[in-house]
Amino acid sequence: MSKPYYVYLLRCTDGSLYAGITTDVKRRFLEHLAGGNKGAKYTKTHTPKEMAAVWQAEDRSAALKLEWKLKRLTRAQKETLCKEPERISEFVRKEE
Repeated sequence: MSKPYYVYLLRCTDGSLYAGITTDVKRRFLEHLAGGNKGAKYTKTHTPKEMAAVWQAEDRSAALKLEWKLKRLTRAQKETLCKEPERISEFVRKEE
């Protein structure tokens, strides 16, 4: 059985939001905090503050698709999802 994938929105200290995928949310957050080679390029210049929202995906492919859709949402939509993550299906459709 393969590890589950998670899609997340990370809030940075400047208020910006970063979307990503991982199989281990805690480990990935620590990698973002540490910077270095394992952190994302974006979080090297935008210091991570907290995981704002996390969703579990069926597999890597579904996680990548959800991440892609999240990155295309407006800031207001992302903020709504941070407050009410259960509303994810209202903002992204499974297959369009």
